[in-house]
Amino acid sequence: MRGASRASLSEARERLAAALEAGADAAQLGDELFAVAQLLDSQPGVRRALSDPSRSAAAKGGLVEALLGGKVSPAAVELVTVVATSRWSAPRDQGDAIEQLAVLAVVAAADEGGRLDELEDELFRFSRVVSSYPALRTALSNPAVAPEHKRELLNSLLAGQVSPETLQLVAQAAVHGRGRSLDASLEEYARLAAERRERLVAEVHVAIALTARQRGRLAAALAAAYGHDVHLNIVLDPQVVGGLSVRIGDELIDGSIASRLAGLRRRLAA
Repeated sequence: MRGASRASLSEARERLAAALEAGADAAQLGDELFAVAQLLDSQPGVRRALSDPSRSAAAKGGLVEALLGGKVSPAAVELVTVVATSRWSAPRDQGDAIEQLAVLAVVAAADEGGRLDELEDELFRFSRVVSSYPALRTALSNPAVAPEHKRELLNSLLAGQVSPETLQLVAQAAVHGRGRSLDASLEEYARLAAERRERLVAEVHVAIALTARQRGRLAAALAAAYGHDVHLNIVLDPQVVGGLSVRIGDELIDGSIASRLAGLRRRLAA
């Protein structure tokens, strides 16, 4: 997000934090905000009314109360009102903001339950499973597959195997991706989970598993280099051959033998 949207999102996130500190149920709030994001996506008239810059803040607040009052918690009504009455650079940014608040509420629920590390790891592992099984990706990404069938499939695969928050976010990504790919949604949710503790996510490709000591040393070295704590997602990758490669965002740090051999071949062919 840019400009006015970035400032409005920052304010909305502060109001979410205040609501959680005041005792709002994080898990319930996440459910309610996801439902509101889906409402805006499915009802163009409502979406246009709430994003129309010519409508007054009072009119927008009244519409939110008419739509949601008594149906969701007061904390959810307040947050949606904040979003509806703020300035946004693009109409879609309102829905994106509500979705992000929903994810952050679910992440907060995991943190309160001591499951934040599990959530980060499980989101990454499930994204790797989806990448490895095209049939599963197709079943979860196909818009022709009914939402209830996707939820049944995910429950059969994950219920009791992952945290409740992981199952909730994976189901949300599969059933209501909001125009993104399943991979992109899972990556965005994992980023927001890592952001809860202001830490970066590093995807580390290695030929053999790292020991706990090696993981700790690598995380410490990356944290020193980037000025933030770093969460490691380890991928066993036979193509690495030796050493390791690390990707943080768009930056790739490649120290693998395979990469050095490829570079040597390119120089020889020049």
